[in-house]
Amino acid sequence: MGSDAGRKIVVLRLGHRPERDKRITTHVALVARAFGASSMMLTVKDSGIEERIRKVNENFGGDFSVVFRPDWKGAIRGFDGQTVHLTMYGEKLPDAVEKLKRDGDILVIVGAEKVPADVYAMADFNVSVGNQPHSEVSALAIFLDRLLDRAWERSETSGKLRIIPSPRGKHVIGTDKEKTV
Repeated sequence: MGSDAGRKIVVLRLGHRPERDKRITTHVALVARAFGASSMMLTVKDSGIEERIRKVNENFGGDFSVVFRPDWKGAIRGFDGQTVHLTMYGEKLPDAVEKLKRDGDILVIVGAEKVPADVYAMADFNVSVGNQPHSEVSALAIFLDRLLDRAWERSETSGKLRIIPSPRGKHVIGTDKEKTV
C-alpha cells in the first residue's frame, strides 16, 4: 500500500456531508488506500471515517491516513505537486496520465456534491474519466489504476489479516486464526 516509489498521492474529498456521504466517502478512502494513495484530506471532520480506516490499516496493513483540512482552497494552493481534478468535463484520461506519469506528488480532487467552479481553475489538470455521469469512487479507482500501472496488483499487505485469492469461498489468513468459508 502507499504511493509509488516515494511519490505521494493525496486525495482531497470536497464537500463531504457526514450524514449523507459517509458510506461513499469511506469507499473513496478505501479505494484511495488500496490503489496506492498515501492519504485523504476531508474538508469536514468525520471521526467515524478516520476510525474505520484506522481499523482497516490495523487488519490489512498500511499507514493510509485521513486528515481534516477545512480550507480546501488552501489545501490546493499549498500542495507541492500537481493537482488533478477528476470530472466528466476535463481532458481525456489517457492524455492526462501520460503527462502525470513523471515523478512528483499528486493531489487528486474528488467531489461529493457540485464542485465549485474555482476548482476547475485552480487544478493543474481537469481529467475526464469518461464523459457520462458516474461515481467518484469508480473514477478514482480507474485514475489510480492507470496512473500507477496496476501497482495494486503487486502490493503486499502487512496487517493481521490476509485474503488469499480463491475461485470459491473466502480464504482468510490471520495471525491468530486461519479460516476458509
